[in-house]
Amino acid sequence: MAGAARARRNAPPREEVLAAAMEMIAERGLEKLTMAALGREVGMSSGHLLYYFGSKDELLLRTLQWSEGRLGAERARLLTRTGSARERLDAYVDLYVPDGHRDPHWTLWLEVWNRSQNADDDARDRLAAIEGAWHRDLVALIAEGVSRGEFRPVDADRFATRLRALLDGFSIHVAIGLRGTDRTRVLGHVGEFLDQSLGTTGPADA
Repeated sequence: MAGAARARRNAPPREEVLAAAMEMIAERGLEKLTMAALGREVGMSSGHLLYYFGSKDELLLRTLQWSEGRLGAERARLLTRTGSARERLDAYVDLYVPDGHRDPHWTLWLEVWNRSQNADDDARDRLAAIEGAWHRDLVALIAEGVSRGEFRPVDADRFATRLRALLDGFSIHVAIGLRGTDRTRVLGHVGEFLDQSLGTTGPADA
């Protein structure tokens, strides 16, 4: 017991562990992220990591939540800056879509989504909270654009649901490196969709 207590006192801050996990995913790929490898990276045993996180599933979910916290801060900065609603919507889309094949955040997302099939209610609630934050921000932005007359009148919640489904589908293609799909093309497709759906001419897509 005394040894475990000393290990806990000497362990790096939890955020450092999560940052190291994310860095390992970025540099080596998710398949190289084992508890033993992460332990070596932060100077802890795999047993102590399991003591803190309970399982690899929990470590991955905590790492995702940490990464999403950073993205959430960046999203808030983008959405509160000056500029038109469309400019900020484009910034939202740019932040949402992966940087490219094996984007570390999306690599982690896909793995956590896959593991969530057997997750408990608490884990599902935490994943839903992440999704909900992206959705609420998008709904608010679309509603603002409609109220200002920048966007064609649409149901902001319904439109946001459809837009995020489109973004998720395209983002998965980019993240897995589907041939014929890349970030530049995806941003072009989404931009055309927004022009047609929210512009001043043509039928509304909501």
